Amino acid sequence: MSQPLYVFDMDETLFAADCSMLWNAFLVEEGIATSESFLEEDKRLMALYSAGKMDMKDYLTFAMSPLSQVDIQEVKPLVKRCISEKIMPYFYPQAQTLLAQLKRDNIDTVIISATVNFIVAEVANHIGIDTAMGIDLVIKENRYTATIEGIPTYREGKVARLEQWLNQQEKPYDSIHFYTDSINDLPLCERADFAYLVNPCERLAQVSERPRWQTLNWTL
Repeated sequence: MSQPLYVFDMDETLFAADCSMLWNAFLVEEGIATSESFLEEDKRLMALYSAGKMDMKDYLTFAMSPLSQVDIQEVKPLVKRCISEKIMPYFYPQAQTLLAQLKRDNIDTVIISATVNFIVAEVANHIGIDTAMGIDLVIKENRYTATIEGIPTYREGKVARLEQWLNQQEKPYDSIHFYTDSINDLPLCERADFAYLVNPCERLAQVSERPRWQTLNWTL
């Protein structure tokens, strides 16, 4: 029997928005991020990400600063509320239909994102994806730091983390199907057996004419 594995990027792939940016805007609304330039800096850094030029350590230093004095137990309900109120309205109906079909067919699913894992894991739980991989952070004094733990799920790191996970599985998958929008995920597109480019960014669209790659136009 065929054993495919379906792997998904999160931001601008399953959702018609960047979940990290929605989270950062939520932190401003809640009065947790108080810098007047916080959202402007967020846009600047995410523009670098879109261009494939962002330094993840620089981004995390910026993005985690509002939570430096917040206990992780206080972060959890904030994440849940942000997902329900801010993120889920951007969930592509096509993604919802696909995930429901995969669940009915007992096909395993993974979400692998360059967003911090405490958001990725809760999103995966919310939309019914089996396994979540995001950027893991060192926890110190029961607070999240900006220090990366392990291999970051970013660019080639996504391939390395997925390979680690595959090596730990007893089930032999015969094909990997990967969905993304971003040029940052080109290494994982090339590793996958089938790549599905969801409203791909300009740079990814430029290299999209390959065997077993398909471009999808998903809309809200």
